[in-house]
Amino acid sequence: MTTVFARPKLQVFGVSTAYVVRKISLSDLGDALRLGWEDFKAIPTHAIVLCVMYPVLGLVLFRLVLGYSVLPLLFPLAAGFALIGPFAGLGLYELSRRRERGEEPGAWDAMQVLRAPSFGAMLELGVLLLVLFGVWIAAADAIYIATFGYAPAASIPDFAQRVLTTPEGWTLIIIGCGVGFLFALVALCVSVVSFPLMLDRHATAIDAIRTSIRAVTMNPIEMAAWGLIVAVLLAVGSLPFFVGLCVVLPVLGHATWHLYRKVVEPDPNPPQEEPRPPIGHRYAADFPASLFPWSRER
Repeated sequence: MTTVFARPKLQVFGVSTAYVVRKISLSDLGDALRLGWEDFKAIPTHAIVLCVMYPVLGLVLFRLVLGYSVLPLLFPLAAGFALIGPFAGLGLYELSRRRERGEEPGAWDAMQVLRAPSFGAMLELGVLLLVLFGVWIAAADAIYIATFGYAPAASIPDFAQRVLTTPEGWTLIIIGCGVGFLFALVALCVSVVSFPLMLDRHATAIDAIRTSIRAVTMNPIEMAAWGLIVAVLLAVGSLPFFVGLCVVLPVLGHATWHLYRKVVEPDPNPPQEEPRPPIGHRYAADFPASLFPWSRER
């Protein structure tokens, strides 16, 4: 059950903010996942995820064909998606927001997030997460070189044998997972509710980060469980060959929106927004303008 702390205003780092953070329970995490699954079934977001995911994975696999120098970084690259996932899910939050308002959004309505008043703030935090992702990859590469040196793995079986059957390999796993946990913790603290808050309440990046940190400090067990859920689902979705991510990623994106709704008290005086009328039939003559529905708005 969600508990609301009756504090109309909180003083954080000397700055007054009206974003009230709730105390949640573990059952709220399950409810957020359930609502995320319902959104996924109602909105065909998997098409967008596939359009973005498979070209990236194709580039990775193409690089593997050319040589195995990237092989030691394949797992850090896959695990590091959790660091930039909150930014990558912007369009999914927009779809869940519209569906919450009673609309019937199409997959391409996710692009409307580009017109959000706080998109600049979202971009700022997104750049921060991308920098964090880059530092993580550099750290993972440094750990591998410190453990095995500069000699590349001769093949995938050779790499697996090195990592799983040697003392150096287990050292790599332990240190790598430990360092990766610290990066994941930082990303969770600064972004667990930041992007939905900026989209919904037009918060600044600083206020969104502060609110996200409060959410984690007030709900440490629940947020740790959420981070574990995300990590496990991403790991399961990556097998085999990342195919399961076409379901896992949109479900997690939608669920993050509903988690935000449970963690942050709603705006007592929300701005009035006119629900967008349902989209009628589209014809071949509308292409490609139909891909950019906002261009027809006045």
